[in-house]
Amino acid sequence: MDSHPVGRVILMSFHPQYAQRILDGTKRVEFRKRRIADDVTHIVVYATAPVSAVVGAFAVRDQHSLSPHKLWLRFEEVAGIGIKDYVNYFSGRETGVGIEVGDTWRAHTPMYLRESFGIARPPQSFQYLADDTAALTLKSLNEQQ
Repeated sequence: MDSHPVGRVILMSFHPQYAQRILDGTKRVEFRKRRIADDVTHIVVYATAPVSAVVGAFAVRDQHSLSPHKLWLRFEEVAGIGIKDYVNYFSGRETGVGIEVGDTWRAHTPMYLRESFGIARPPQSFQYLADDTAALTLKSLNEQQ
């Protein structure tokens, strides 16, 4: 992680299949309806039920705000999602965001929110992590590699 300066870090919820695809490198962009702050450098990956745990993290390479059509044309080869689900997700939206996935780190064992982070429930979309929590989490994931 030394080559990736750490700014703000967010905990973001993902359906388990998409979390897996990000961490195995087959999904190289995460689509969202809203941008995250430009100073977010890392995303801690929380896989929703049935996993219900943090399973890894990734560095944010870049963000792109474009129409859903242009986002798909740009990233379809690394989208890690089918066109039908993609279209349904962005239905009625004029713009969408593609968050490019940089380096990834996988947890060897799941990290549960209450025990590892003192967080009672997962974020609906995402939440910022306190600096000390973020630093410890990224350090722990890096040491597991």
